[in-house]
Amino acid sequence: MRNLHAHGVAVREAILRQEFPDDLKQEIIGAYVQLQKEYGKNLAVAVRSSATAEDLPDASFAGQQDTYLNIQGNTALLDACRKAMASLFTDRAISYREDKGFDHFSIALSIGVQKMVHSEVSGVMFSIDTETGFENAVLINAAYGLGENIVQGKVNPDEFYVFKPTLGKKGTGGRSMKPILKKKLGSKQIKMIYATGKSGPTKNVSVPVAQRYQFCLTDKEVLHLATWAMQIEQHYGKAMDMEWAKDISGELFIVQARPETVQSQRDTSVLEDYMLQKKGKVLTTGSPVGTKIGAGKARIILSAKKIHEFKKGEVLITDMTDPDWEPIMKIASAIVTNKGGRTSHAAIVSRELGIPAIVGTDNATKKVKTGQAVTVSCSEGDVGKVYAGELPYKIIRTSIKNLARPKTKIMMNIGSPEQAFSASFIPNDGVGLARIEFVINAYIQAHPLALVNFSRLKDAKAKRQIEKITAGYPNKKQFFVDKLAEGVGMIAAAFYPKDVIVRLSDFKSNEYANLIGGKAYEPVEENPMLGWRGASRYYSEKFAPAFAMECKALKRVREEFGLTNVKLMIPICRTIEEGKLVLKTLAANGLTQHVNGLEVYVMAELPVNAILVEDFAKIFDGFSIGSNDLTQTTLGVDRDSALVSHIYDERNPAVKAMLSMIIRGAKKAHRKVGICGQAPSDYPEIARFITEEGIDSMSLNPDTVIKTTIDVVKTEKKGKSRKQTMKRKRR
Repeated sequence: MRNLHAHGVAVREAILRQEFPDDLKQEIIGAYVQLQKEYGKNLAVAVRSSATAEDLPDASFAGQQDTYLNIQGNTALLDACRKAMASLFTDRAISYREDKGFDHFSIALSIGVQKMVHSEVSGVMFSIDTETGFENAVLINAAYGLGENIVQGKVNPDEFYVFKPTLGKKGTGGRSMKPILKKKLGSKQIKMIYATGKSGPTKNVSVPVAQRYQFCLTDKEVLHLATWAMQIEQHYGKAMDMEWAKDISGELFIVQARPETVQSQRDTSVLEDYMLQKKGKVLTTGSPVGTKIGAGKARIILSAKKIHEFKKGEVLITDMTDPDWEPIMKIASAIVTNKGGRTSHAAIVSRELGIPAIVGTDNATKKVKTGQAVTVSCSEGDVGKVYAGELPYKIIRTSIKNLARPKTKIMMNIGSPEQAFSASFIPNDGVGLARIEFVINAYIQAHPLALVNFSRLKDAKAKRQIEKITAGYPNKKQFFVDKLAEGVGMIAAAFYPKDVIVRLSDFKSNEYANLIGGKAYEPVEENPMLGWRGASRYYSEKFAPAFAMECKALKRVREEFGLTNVKLMIPICRTIEEGKLVLKTLAANGLTQHVNGLEVYVMAELPVNAILVEDFAKIFDGFSIGSNDLTQTTLGVDRDSALVSHIYDERNPAVKAMLSMIIRGAKKAHRKVGICGQAPSDYPEIARFITEEGIDSMSLNPDTVIKTTIDVVKTEKKGKSRKQTMKRKRR
């Protein structure tokens, strides 16, 4: 490491001592004069490098050469050009070329001199999801000031996801769709601005607190940038990584575009799952980069001057990284930073290197100690976790290249919106159960009625908690609608245009009471499992304002996002009359059955649903069997009770009789019928049984989809063979 540094310094100093030839010097100054004639005297320019060994279709190293911003005057311009030339031999660039097998003297570098955009806001965007390779979303990161802070990971930026297939299309009433699937507020504590004098051409200043709690782009600007991203991707014919800036005039500019080189190169025919086999104490959390797990001894390094102390296989813990850190990043088992978002330098480089990383922890360098054994897990959804100790984990690799597809549709149960993009790569026929409760629990956290009645809340602690969660949202009802729409939208977008069946909220009263501010709005029930849940809430006057927000969010997903693949499903529907009331309530809230292709299914999870299956079929478009509750209500067993858990078994003959009754009754009534309960995920024999009964679809946990698909294909083949044998015998 020290030898590399010494050689790099020597080469750079040799270049910096040289003067440009007179003819080249005059050409540079002459071109600068021409720019000033067009844009004004003492024009500030950006001096940017472009080398033949960077930004290749299959390799891209962020910040390999240097960029110089806010350069003014002939002397400063020539100095910046010389420094940019010298940066061809930075430690990081030399190390990178060695790794890639490039000859150091067979490469070339050019310098682009551009008028500076006086950036009020700037950022990075990708025409592909950087974590999963999902191709139908544009990811945009944004922060105040010049873009260097985002690239270097000095700020935690705002984050936006835009759905590409419906962007720019017309929706209900001829209005343009606005498919912003996700908006995540970043802390944005500092911004880089132009400077003069001793502080140099740029400096960092604090962002006023009020601005930190505002998104730095409007929805219109987000959609505008996403449209450009799609056009640039179409022009180059590949996924792209772009930098953009918003001038103080309000005008948007694209300042750089290069190929995305990680996810676009991935082999999607092999699924790779990292699974922790044991969990421990969580030391810190942040945004995960990738889905891998890494472990080793931690080493805290706060300055690039000390990177020679780092040893291969250690976990790098630092404030942030920049291109000078590349020589040790490639030998780390994992990387954890205090600062930065998913498009920071640490995130981009670790993604290319295939190393798990967690960025934006805020406190990793305080919570972890050098020499301490740690495990860095990016395999647990939207939160990356650093655990104490080296924990055991396994890697499951599955080839799906020649996986046969059964006649029975194989769908998935999805709760986490962050899980959806990666799960969409598993061979599937859509989502048979999208759980709204997960979105409310994880992203909203507060009881919907506490948000409706926020100004009248008497619980001071709950009020403070809600204020913190809803920062940037003066209107707390709008917060509920936005976050629920975003969560459902991410799931629906991941599987578009396949069906995504969204179950309306199915919290029990004790679960609702546990949400922030919930105790004031929930009754205390002796057995909430069989109490006020599912359909009975939706038409109740007590719950009406909460359900209206839920409907508004779902309406937005279908109409504003254009995700008409969303179907609705009613849980715990006890009577035909109750079913009709719910349909009427949905219509009153803008979700009318069969308008704009809206289908409404009912959960078949009570004996009444089986006994009156043909009557329920007259008002609903289909059935999805909830085997968990169906087992509970058939056997009279509270599935939350440990005392009778030994009786609870989906394979019980009575439960199987109910399954058969629902499937056959639905088929007779020409209605779709599937299953979304746990039974086929846990018991292959149940999957085989319902396949033989003729079920249309089964919705499974993602980790059981492949093995169940293989089993169902075999079952269908056996059934076909039996039919052919019987047919021959009859002859």
